[in-house]
Amino acid sequence: MYRAAAAASFRLKAITRAMSTSSLDSFSACEISDALIKLGSPHGGHIPDIHMLSPSVSGSQVKICAPAYTVQMVLASDQAAPKLSAHFVDTATPGSVVVIAAPPQTKNAVWGGLMTAGAQAREAVGVVISGRCRDLAEHRAAGFPVFARGHSTLGQSPFVRPSAVNVPLVIEPQDTAAGPGAFPAITVGPGDWIVADEDGVVCVPKDMVDKVVEVATTGRDIDARALEDIKAGKGVQASFKKHRG
Repeated sequence: MYRAAAAASFRLKAITRAMSTSSLDSFSACEISDALIKLGSPHGGHIPDIHMLSPSVSGSQVKICAPAYTVQMVLASDQAAPKLSAHFVDTATPGSVVVIAAPPQTKNAVWGGLMTAGAQAREAVGVVISGRCRDLAEHRAAGFPVFARGHSTLGQSPFVRPSAVNVPLVIEPQDTAAGPGAFPAITVGPGDWIVADEDGVVCVPKDMVDKVVEVATTGRDIDARALEDIKAGKGVQASFKKHRG
């Protein structure tokens, strides 16, 4: 009986988690960032300066919402860092979004058209790159969501190499001076939820999904009431004060 009860409890938790993540998908990246800020996150989950490059640059309704499969890149000259025994795309988890952190000083791409083909074969839903990609036309022709800091004509070799998968990634903001007021780094852990759309990319820690959904739902309701008043000519300031406090 104990085993049956435990199994039922596990199934209930799995169903609840599926419902929560499905609800997370109904919110925009902006709404989720707002919720994370209200919950005390210093960066609102925002991974800065990463933009949608495929399937289009703007005007796209594409959004990805999936757990992170993380990949750490290192300089090719780093002989001390571990080496992978398999290509990182070949071990991507079906249904995941590939999240890659490249050394910030590099100008080469870490993702190309062949990797998109491999990722689609593995049923990954997209890629988010703290770094650059190339072969834009191939990603767009495949309809594969690619979010990156930029693009390049150069491939990985001889500049960088993958060193680890499914490890926490610490992503620092680039071109930002350190000191008071500097935007904080964000850590993306394996299995954390990534929500990305044309506004940008947000990371939701996997243990905060339920709370984020709750706060985002409340925030959406508040903003809907504020919008009604603003459209009625009651003013932005007055509407914000009334509904947002």
